[in-house]
Amino acid sequence: MNILSIAFKDLLIFFKDRGSALQLFVLPLVFIFVFSGLGNVGASETAVTRLPAVDLDEGGTAVALLQKIDAAGGVKTELMAQSDAQTQLAAGQIDWLLTIPAGFSDDVAANQPTALRLTSHPDADEAARETALLVIDGAAQELTLQAQILTSLQMMAEMQGSTPGPQVFTTEVIQAQAQSQFEAAAARPLISINQTAPGRPDAETAAPAPFSGPNVTVPGFTVLFVFLAAGATALSIYNEKKIGSFRRLLAAPISKAELLLGKMLPTFFIALIQVGVIFLIGVFLMPLLGMEGLTLGEDPLAVLLIVVVMALCAAGLGVLIAAFAHTEGQIGGGSAALLWLMGALGGAFFPTFLLEGFLGQAGKAVPHYWAGKALYGVLARGQRLPDVATELAVLLGFTALFWLVGVWRFDFD
Repeated sequence: MNILSIAFKDLLIFFKDRGSALQLFVLPLVFIFVFSGLGNVGASETAVTRLPAVDLDEGGTAVALLQKIDAAGGVKTELMAQSDAQTQLAAGQIDWLLTIPAGFSDDVAANQPTALRLTSHPDADEAARETALLVIDGAAQELTLQAQILTSLQMMAEMQGSTPGPQVFTTEVIQAQAQSQFEAAAARPLISINQTAPGRPDAETAAPAPFSGPNVTVPGFTVLFVFLAAGATALSIYNEKKIGSFRRLLAAPISKAELLLGKMLPTFFIALIQVGVIFLIGVFLMPLLGMEGLTLGEDPLAVLLIVVVMALCAAGLGVLIAAFAHTEGQIGGGSAALLWLMGALGGAFFPTFLLEGFLGQAGKAVPHYWAGKALYGVLARGQRLPDVATELAVLLGFTALFWLVGVWRFDFD
């Protein structure tokens, strides 16, 4: 009997257990559908997004811009000192910061291009960020249009005043000139917005991924239920020991490490199937039901590597649970409670950046946090493989730790 034979036998046993299949395949889809639906309902409700702002210009046009942003609705500006704003942004106390550069009013009055700056924290909520960006852009475009209209009319007045005799610049000519300025404003905005997200190498150039509810809810629940599959590994080993077949496996011509590897593989394959089913339903079925569809980001290789490493980590965790749990109650009830708690700490039910203090730091002690952060970054924030390299490295570290400690403490008797 080899490793693959052991794995194949355990897979057959698992899929005959309807309860386990229900928990690992149907239950995550129920959670995703429900929470995605709640997200859609919440998105339709009116909410005010706080927009911290630093005004380095302090001119009339800068004040007018802030007033227009507030008047648009949905966003409320809050003036801050530059040093305080930068400190709070770096600490994650604010999610984004609008900076109005010095000389902004003069540049707009002189019809010279200038740029506002919207700096986002890496963990900023995508929906709120998009709301703020749209409002800022609308207010900036309105200012652009007004400035270019005034410039056009001023040019007409100057030209008309310097011409002796009958005035040749009629109302039609002035309107035509103003119309040309409108077209220029649409094609070449006077004010642009540069977005940055510290910590991302491509922050200056990469376009954010299209926001959708499933892209926020799917990563957390996918991670939660993939790691719940670790309990299946521990339970399989316990049942083998209970009926005595594990001792017969020890007599097979394979090492003890290979035997445990054979018991790990079913969890690995189950996790891959889980994620595949969730992604297929998210991409194809949810839009057919009138819901937002899941998008898989801009880097398929990053998605694949995250899923593979996460599945390996879950399988390793199963061996660790089997090494320390010695009764059916410890494996069935105790490990399940532990895995749900780890999922909650790791941000399965809500983004980890919403947690503060001890809970926010505690989440980093579980693999769920790093898997969820990597998956959320690729699916919801448009990140690529280099952006999630740290998260993948941490997950591999957890995998190695679970495997080594599990083999070391495992009772083969």
